Amino acid sequence: MKRRLTIFTFCILHFAFSGFVSAQSYYFPPLSGNTWETVSPAELGWCADQLDTVYQFLEERNTKAFIILHNGRIAAERYYGTFTRDSFWYWASAGKVLSAFMVGQAQEDDLLNINSPTSAYLGAGWTSAPPDKEILITVRHQLTMTTGLETDMVDLDCTNPACLQYRTDAGTRWFYHNAPYTLLTNVLANATGQGLNIYFNNKIRNRLGMRGLWLPLGSNQVYFSDARSMARFGLMILNRGAWASDTLLHDAAYFQNMVNTSQALNKSYGYLWWLNGKESYRLPVVPFQFPGPLMPSAPSDLIAGLGKDDQKLYVIPSLDMVVVRLGEPAGGIVPALSGFDNMLWAKLMDVFCNVSASHEPVQSLPFRLFPNPARYRVWIDLPDNAHPFEVQLSDRLGRPVLRRENSRELDLRDIPSGVYFITVKQGARQHTRKLLVLHP
Repeated sequence: MKRRLTIFTFCILHFAFSGFVSAQSYYFPPLSGNTWETVSPAELGWCADQLDTVYQFLEERNTKAFIILHNGRIAAERYYGTFTRDSFWYWASAGKVLSAFMVGQAQEDDLLNINSPTSAYLGAGWTSAPPDKEILITVRHQLTMTTGLETDMVDLDCTNPACLQYRTDAGTRWFYHNAPYTLLTNVLANATGQGLNIYFNNKIRNRLGMRGLWLPLGSNQVYFSDARSMARFGLMILNRGAWASDTLLHDAAYFQNMVNTSQALNKSYGYLWWLNGKESYRLPVVPFQFPGPLMPSAPSDLIAGLGKDDQKLYVIPSLDMVVVRLGEPAGGIVPALSGFDNMLWAKLMDVFCNVSASHEPVQSLPFRLFPNPARYRVWIDLPDNAHPFEVQLSDRLGRPVLRRENSRELDLRDIPSGVYFITVKQGARQHTRKLLVLHP
């Protein structure tokens, strides 16, 4: 019986992790000191001359720290201005991925259950929603941004019950609402009986050799660390929740759910992780869905912690890679994705010119639309005319309006005036552009 259980457990682990990362032997730096093995871009077969373009781009975009790990070794590391290897910076919302991992650990320790009502840990009345609606909100809804609480508020960071009003039943609406997320730290504190830094240090920081701490910033708890500490956490995620022989999270099912689509409302969101390569995505504040992947220029299996002012932690299993960027705003002040992500990955893929990934990346497919705005027709100008392609026109909610194959001209006479999105797919390449339809 014990042997059967062992085989069954092995199978569960195998299938739970298949598709996230292939078996790989990674290098892990010592838990203390500054020793960290490096590998040169030339050894990896990269187009190393393209790195200078990346470094210049990063400098122009207010970057303070940038790191690329390959198989755990540092392949690129650059600091700008007075920022150094030992300087601390805030993760902003990229630190949400730390919270997601801690919640999984607390559940594994039988200290909480993500399917239990949040009120089991915060007490009844943590919102001003009717009691029969508040009880529907679970920890899992906090992890997936689906609490259903009102978001038409002046301060979306306010965690007072008066600010947390009922809008719709939990699990029926996705919105990047920071206040319910922030209260996860209270859930953890009450469930574990420990302060956030104490629990985090024991469960994660000390076991990875990180340097950093959680500090209050407004109503939020925000993590501050050096860039290498962010890279250490990314490397542990790349290795499926383990640091060398120390497994920090044994719960394969939780890990798999964390780094994959967690609900149908935003397919590009896991448990506080952003996911590339999905058919659609939603963004903070913006009330509609976009067609196509989150970052068309990046590998499709990329997952990310994304924070305000372009704090970035990218984990790319197919490339055995972790990429870190810390700094001032590079593409906008939005809480998560900005135009910087796609521009950076377009340049990085030029660096990885000879790299073969186990998952085919979704590559950018540049095309032109004219005229735009359009009245009765719009034409699509593709750089590659020799291969078949598919065109999809979607409305502002991401709902398909029409699809065509190998058609460079779309008839818009029956399409109402408004904002639309055109996605063109050609093999593994695709791109989305906004189209304004204006009938006289």
